[in-house]
Amino acid sequence: MQFRQKRFIKPVINLAPIVDVLFLLLIFFMVTSTFVEQPNIKLELPSTRHYEATKVDRMVLTISRDGQLFIQDKPVEKRYLEKELRRVILDTGDEVLVLKADKWVPYGVVVDIMDDARGAGFKRIIAPTIMEEKADK
Repeated sequence: MQFRQKRFIKPVINLAPIVDVLFLLLIFFMVTSTFVEQPNIKLELPSTRHYEATKVDRMVLTISRDGQLFIQDKPVEKRYLEKELRRVILDTGDEVLVLKADKWVPYGVVVDIMDDARGAGFKRIIAPTIMEEKADK
């Protein structure tokens, strides 16, 4: 009596769908990640000893060391600032402004910018800082 030999088929895992899914996940996480740094504006924020970290997703007005103004990383001239801020309030409806000023910007300039923001209609102005480094003694 002759028996048939059972053929053993080795299972093969197709890796193409796995690679596709991993590639799509990589793209998804790259696109949806948020970046805190603003590389095009060099800014040295003042430091404080009592620091509370908060995540703020609001309108950001930045004053660089050399006095340049940026609304959401777009440059704006001082003479058009109040007009642009009014437009921002109309577009977004948000009356909270985050004012990031370099620590070397003169106080008078910061107050002048805050006055323009109040004139444009912002009810609340937030001035973020960084935590002061503690020296080991």
